[in-house]
Amino acid sequence: MATGCHHAMPLRDCNVLIRTLARRGSFQRVMAVYYDLRARGLVADSFTYPFVLRAIGVMKLSVEGRKAHAAAVKTGFRWDAYTASSLMDMYAMLGRADLARKVFDEMPRRFLVLWNMMIRCYVRCGRFTAAVALAEEMERSGATPDRVTLVTAVTACSRAGDLSLGRRIHSYMDAVFGFNLPVANALLDMYTKNGCLEEAVKMFEQMPERNIISWTILVSGYALAGQLDKARALFYQCTEKDLILWTAMINACVQDGSFEEALSLFRDMQLQRVEPDRFTVVTLLTCCANIGTLDQGEWIHQYAEGRKMKIDAVLGTALIEMYSKCGHVDKALDVFERMQGRDAAAWTAIICSLATHGQASRALELFEEMQISKVKPDGITFIGVLSACCHGGLVDEGRRHFQAMKEVYRIEPRIEHYSCFVNLLGRAGALDEAERLINGVPVNKDTMPLFGALLTACKAHGNVEMSDRLTKRIAEQDSPNPGVNVLMSNVYATACRWEEAVRVRSKMAHPSVKKTAGCSSIEVKGY
Repeated sequence: MATGCHHAMPLRDCNVLIRTLARRGSFQRVMAVYYDLRARGLVADSFTYPFVLRAIGVMKLSVEGRKAHAAAVKTGFRWDAYTASSLMDMYAMLGRADLARKVFDEMPRRFLVLWNMMIRCYVRCGRFTAAVALAEEMERSGATPDRVTLVTAVTACSRAGDLSLGRRIHSYMDAVFGFNLPVANALLDMYTKNGCLEEAVKMFEQMPERNIISWTILVSGYALAGQLDKARALFYQCTEKDLILWTAMINACVQDGSFEEALSLFRDMQLQRVEPDRFTVVTLLTCCANIGTLDQGEWIHQYAEGRKMKIDAVLGTALIEMYSKCGHVDKALDVFERMQGRDAAAWTAIICSLATHGQASRALELFEEMQISKVKPDGITFIGVLSACCHGGLVDEGRRHFQAMKEVYRIEPRIEHYSCFVNLLGRAGALDEAERLINGVPVNKDTMPLFGALLTACKAHGNVEMSDRLTKRIAEQDSPNPGVNVLMSNVYATACRWEEAVRVRSKMAHPSVKKTAGCSSIEVKGY
């Protein structure tokens, strides 16, 4: 609460105190001073409202926001451009773009600051198409944009995938507005994120001025397009590399699957005395998870803790996945229990981790805790849940969760869910139920894991007749499938039907049938 010294203050001094508190981030004290001046019969003015409305938005006080709006209307300050702009910003922070637009529409005169704020509100609320439409409306109205307008409008074009307005802004900048580096970088980002890499490269080469952001955007653009060689070449051309550029290049290697190179870049970054942040750490943990380098992953974990990095949902999930993929589920569980702000991704990561390592009961216990905590599971969560049921042989539990996924959470099952459930039914010998489940599923390359799971169950239970039916359905495909042939041959061999086994195996000699080679890797003393 605010100190008692403001109780006798006139409005002017209260406004100075409110501004000071807001700049310090002491929003609760801002509201305390505001309540006090209202209680003393003082009327807030255009100097009071911007800071109070920002405090309301930051603190997510929806009811207080409507009250403050009503007070601004009552006292006539809603017509003030800065008060209106602050109201719109507050509603954007509260996720109410519709109410922000109402404020905008009611203004008798649309100043540039109001156009800019409304476009920004739409972008902040994720309504990118509406932001583009409003920018086009502004264009038709003849209002003169400034740098803020152009950057915000280009950002909306990029997110909405609507390059028409973005290209007009590009032409406007070249012909009328003049070169502006923030606008140019926004355009560069728009081109790279929407697959127009040639336009981005051309623009980059023609820019009379570049900064580290320009280089980072194009390196990330090459990475997004899968052109690691060009990303690498551009990265080494830049003489002044900051943390963001290093992280972008490391991330480019991760996207390409070049995990060893990513870790090598990290070591080079350390030699250049560039300190990684949490985003770099998350990317590096992804590397360690993919190549199973536990020692490196543990070192990065210790580094993060040594730098007092908060183990939040993003960093915590990356640690859980790293420890899980390196075979240390107990450490993954320890991270989960100590992390702050668990979201759906974190719960899903630990449930899948426990299911993968055969700890079905603990995985399902955590799923129950997740539901109690009011965190909504997604489709990936249910893959972990059904996998846990499968590993634990919990058929009734699996049926219940499969139904709940569809009926309670309205999640449409994908092939991965069907495969887990069919595998569960197959292991339990409920082959007829499993076959009924997949009777309406078309046979194609995407659904082959589903049919493979049931064929494996047929082999385990010696059900040759069902195997024959499934094989006939699969044989209708245009391309041969070596995995199905192997499974079918094994089914016949298990039933001592050697002639059929040999016949199916002989099909695999056909030149069009190729088996995919497998490979494995292990870490020895950190290498």
